[in-house]
Amino acid sequence: MDGNTHIRTRFAPSPTGRLHLGHALAARVARDLARSQPGGRFLLRFEDIDAPRVRGEFYQEIETDLQWLGLTWDETPLRQTTRTAAYEAALKKLREKNLVYPCFCTRREIQNELANMAAAPHGPEGRVYPGTCRHLDETEREQKISAGLPHAWRLDSRMAASINGPLSFRDLRFGTIAVDPELLGDVVLARKDIGPAYHLAVVVDDAFQQITHVTRGEDLLPSTHVHRLLQKLLGLPEPVYLHHELVLDEQGKRLAKRHDALSIAALRESGLTPAQVLFSHPGSSLA
Repeated sequence: MDGNTHIRTRFAPSPTGRLHLGHALAARVARDLARSQPGGRFLLRFEDIDAPRVRGEFYQEIETDLQWLGLTWDETPLRQTTRTAAYEAALKKLREKNLVYPCFCTRREIQNELANMAAAPHGPEGRVYPGTCRHLDETEREQKISAGLPHAWRLDSRMAASINGPLSFRDLRFGTIAVDPELLGDVVLARKDIGPAYHLAVVVDDAFQQITHVTRGEDLLPSTHVHRLLQKLLGLPEPVYLHHELVLDEQGKRLAKRHDALSIAALRESGLTPAQVLFSHPGSSLA
């Protein structure tokens, strides 16, 4: 990013539950980084493509929580459900380059295959897809699609690596990190049930919103290897990253939306002030 470019960050919650302390930290880090420079912009994006899990009331609840915390955003909030055509265009571009392939495996079939492998491929979060459908020839793929078999579209990480060559990304906390194209295996870019999936949508939207700095929890650091790969393949700009600490529960696990007692709404109702919520957890000095 050159010196004349204003910082643009985003907070991108899913309207599938209430915001909790972890979200408060993520939003504050993004907001503070944007406000650290005159002209910086902090944007709100709703990652709502997982339609079966989305609940309409959470859009307003999220905005209410952020406003109560004093984390006000610039520009109109973006909803991913309005961006389907852009994701489909990106997927088409990858298909035309033979960088994705249809996967007809069910979850159970994948689990059974991994269980029967002597050395199943592993990523940071456990076993990854073994590439079963990558080996189907074009005729067999077309026959299965013509027969109406449900399928997802997966990134061919090996093919992508051979085209891209060595890549890296810059993180404000961890420094320069070399991309491992196969770290998460052949990830799903479009699902049979909801269409475009997280990895594809997030890089397309970051480019569309001209995000210069992507801030998010350190649990998403492995995903950045995939995102940097996709940015290169699609000719999208490369942002700077900041993967901050997580807010953990008493067992040392990342907070989830099931931790309703730590939701922003519950903490507000308990009488806490916005400052007490924003600065009552680890990582409060990161931004």
